[in-house]
Amino acid sequence: MPVIVEKKSISPRAKAQKKRPETREEKMIAALSPNLNIMVEAVRRAGHSLIRDFCEISSLQVSLKGPGDFVSNADLMAEKNLIAYLKEARPDYAFISEECGELKSEHHSRMKWVIDPIDGTTNFLHAIPVFALSVALMDGDEVIAGVIYNPVTNELYYAEKGQGAFLMTPGGNRRLRVSGRAKMGYALLGANAFSDPRNRDIIAHFSEKVASTRFNGCTTLSLASVAAGQLDVYIACHFKLWDAAAGYLLIKEAGGYISDFNRKRGLWDMMESQTLIATNMSLKDSFLKDLEGK
Repeated sequence: MPVIVEKKSISPRAKAQKKRPETREEKMIAALSPNLNIMVEAVRRAGHSLIRDFCEISSLQVSLKGPGDFVSNADLMAEKNLIAYLKEARPDYAFISEECGELKSEHHSRMKWVIDPIDGTTNFLHAIPVFALSVALMDGDEVIAGVIYNPVTNELYYAEKGQGAFLMTPGGNRRLRVSGRAKMGYALLGANAFSDPRNRDIIAHFSEKVASTRFNGCTTLSLASVAAGQLDVYIACHFKLWDAAAGYLLIKEAGGYISDFNRKRGLWDMMESQTLIATNMSLKDSFLKDLEGK
């Protein structure tokens, strides 16, 4: 008599859970640590809606009031999407965000997300594709993971403490290293805002000593550019925690140097003095010595 084996039905939910990553990007994300996996998924999901908003901004360029209101809505929606996904994944973690401020953990967790839904809002408003979503994870006062994502170019920078810094693109992962330039005359110098008097003073002082200067209007992507060896020196005056937290870790994990203008290297020292310099190890002494003596 034949043995009848009962086939167990698999629910659609179970099938979805067993789905394996198919694309190269999905495989790269699946290989990340649990925290980074959550952060990358969060910025990519929020980035989808930002792309739609960005395309709409381009068509509304003729109206001054309309796009301004629209950007505010885009900021809030991106932040809402980020918080919703991160809170679902890690319900005990606290938040510090540009739009909603500080959301404390009900369980008094040391862990907190530091998020910026759109860094480079003015670029976004003018349909310039240089803006980013930024998420950092802090354990107490220490940044342990960071992600910076430009949804237009699909370039995703990420770092985890002690694990290095990387750039993820559809073509693959690339480890980030700061530049090896050692002479000021070959260096590319960036700053966060020419409108700040301290920045103007420093740029004026160094303009004839460096190869050229750049302002891209997005602090997070500028710090990522230093980590990637594209910018050699970056200075910032007057910034927020969410502007600097993820980039701070990227610079360190890419073998670079980051401190305030007084050579204090803690993130909270930079927040207190509201000054920041990011560079490679070869240029830091000459640049800071010149900066201190000017």
